[in-house]
Amino acid sequence: MLRDILILATAAAGLLLILSPPMRRWRFWQAMVTPLASIIGSGFLVLGPILNQSLGVWSPAAMALLALIAFGFGGAIRYSIAAGAHGSPPGRLGALAETAAGWMLAFSYVISVAYYLNLLGAFAVRLTPFDTPLAARAVTTAVFLLILATGLTRGFKALEGLEKYAVSLNLAAICGLLVGLGLFFGDTATTTGPVLTPASVEPWAALTLFFGLIVTVQGFETSRYLGAEYDADLRIRSMRAAQYVSTAIYLVYVTLLVLCFAPGKGALDDTAIIGMTAAVSPLLPLVLTVAALAAQFSASVADTTGAGGLVAERSKGLVGNRAAYAVLVAAGIALTWTADIFAIIAYASRAFALYYALEAGIAALAARRAGQGGRAAGFAGLAVLGLAIALLGRPVE
Repeated sequence: MLRDILILATAAAGLLLILSPPMRRWRFWQAMVTPLASIIGSGFLVLGPILNQSLGVWSPAAMALLALIAFGFGGAIRYSIAAGAHGSPPGRLGALAETAAGWMLAFSYVISVAYYLNLLGAFAVRLTPFDTPLAARAVTTAVFLLILATGLTRGFKALEGLEKYAVSLNLAAICGLLVGLGLFFGDTATTTGPVLTPASVEPWAALTLFFGLIVTVQGFETSRYLGAEYDADLRIRSMRAAQYVSTAIYLVYVTLLVLCFAPGKGALDDTAIIGMTAAVSPLLPLVLTVAALAAQFSASVADTTGAGGLVAERSKGLVGNRAAYAVLVAAGIALTWTADIFAIIAYASRAFALYYALEAGIAALAARRAGQGGRAAGFAGLAVLGLAIALLGRPVE
């Protein structure tokens, strides 16, 4: 009972703080919350159970390495933001890479929207009597059609106000979850001791699985496309802060989760976190479900808008936003009915890895033009790593 009260109190306090007028007026927080929400919005729900099932006690080390790779790609994007602010010419090859990166990001958004909405569908039916894959896919399809109808008729202006509340609710739920896991770990550690589960996969399988999870720490790149709202210095600092904060949250979460719970028996499902947290508090499954529904819907609307804008911009108006929305929804529905959520996560990871490889290549070209050979070599190495992730990443089995 005391644990439930502390979880609710923490979540409520977090929600009040995030929605307080001083926080909402703070420019640094406004610039930081978009990449932060993108990073932890959906990956948080699936990453912990996936790592626990496959890597056991090695999960925190894997999480740290995943965050380090993401920080490297983020550094390449931050370098490009700074280079653009100082007027560094992109050059012909750089301009071609910029164009390719824009198209690649638009394609990545198509898959990420399918990822978000398939999670939404799974969580929407998880606590109901209709908890079946068919029902989840039906919900996902209905939401896809709702988004399409909204984009084709009224546009997404009416939904823009939802994002700040969805983000706030999701962050508050995460605060409550971390407190609950911390208290639960304190209880179990003093009675039965921490759970120490060995990895269940071989090193090569672990590496390829690891590569297939890059999408769960994706989202920091959104800062690059906020130039109309924030200057380069603020975008660079807020993106870096978002990656620091999300890394700390992920490390605490994954560490507590693997030390509290042994991997479940049988196949892993996409809402495994609900069953695990029910042992911590009967309130957490409901809190996480509500937060998940809001966060996934908000993220899908944001990425649909972003994809439409990118396609219209890169095609120089030949393909309009509405046509892009229709293509995105058709592709998303096709993915929904032909692939499971873990396959979609791996597809999205590969797409974003290719995008990050292009961004790292752009940063390498800019660094070489600036006479910074060491940085150019480092960014080139990141580009090769991005290509390797795209080629080798695989879904959870």
